[in-house]
Amino acid sequence: MDRITAAKVFIEITEQGSFTKAAAKLNMSTAMVSRYLSELEQWFGTRLMHRTTRVISLTEAGTATLPACRKMLMAVAEAKNLVIEQTKKAKGVLRVATSGSFADAYLVSALVEFQKLHPEIEISLSVGHTISNLVEDRIDLAVRVTNTLDPTMIAVPLTLCNSVLCAAPEYLEKYGTPTSLEELSEHRCVAHFSGSRKNYRFIKGEDIIEVPVKRCFESNETNVITRAVLSGAGVGMLPTFYVGKHLKSGKLVRILPQFQPEPLGIYAIYLSRHHQPLSLRLLVEFLKLQFKDAAAPWDHELGVIPSGVENKKEP
Repeated sequence: MDRITAAKVFIEITEQGSFTKAAAKLNMSTAMVSRYLSELEQWFGTRLMHRTTRVISLTEAGTATLPACRKMLMAVAEAKNLVIEQTKKAKGVLRVATSGSFADAYLVSALVEFQKLHPEIEISLSVGHTISNLVEDRIDLAVRVTNTLDPTMIAVPLTLCNSVLCAAPEYLEKYGTPTSLEELSEHRCVAHFSGSRKNYRFIKGEDIIEVPVKRCFESNETNVITRAVLSGAGVGMLPTFYVGKHLKSGKLVRILPQFQPEPLGIYAIYLSRHHQPLSLRLLVEFLKLQFKDAAAPWDHELGVIPSGVENKKEP
């Protein structure tokens, strides 16, 4: 039995209220409509409709089955559209948003590699530290480093953003190197704007340890904070994707490596799972593939994964 057609017949009979009208709408005979319904009932093992010469009504089982049949037809239609779209060539403008630091450290290079695979896709990259209004700004995809997600949007976890405590040799020579979190509280610190939160946060098992710090310099951009730390302004808690090269060169020195700063998630964020352009689906899958390993590529390459910590993706 063609169950898809049978489900379509069942829905049409319900909507038309008549075998004859359903047959006309589906361009088949009344006998064929009746046969499809009977076979569907046989498959479900129960009567779906009460039929008399004047009235057709759903049984209790029919009422329960109707929504499932509608969902089945919708799924088939979506699958068909997906196959049609996959045969098309990906092209057009794809509008992406991310922070300046992540664009500079990683995403620009990744997008260029993506374009090598799909040369007819044009990338328009918007850079800023705030979460874009995807509708108003006409953004197809935002790649964000955050632990605060908007439940109205789809957020695909890519990897974790680990951070390290670090400072310039010049600063440590002048103020000394903290050897405990208590000593850290007495040091000059460079940090992100954080509203009411004025503490550095570390994880210990499943607990969060908050350490109050003296903020001497704040900014809303990681690249600005990094520049201040490199200039000797104070201690910074900075993402490994951005400061790994400075740690390797010796321009920054990692401090208190036994304490792990609270990691953030890196997400690909978009508006809806429905009616996505092919170019968006391809980019999301491309980014997921880049982060297929447990640890992010920059943590692998630079060897700055927090000691004793296995960097796992969020579910």
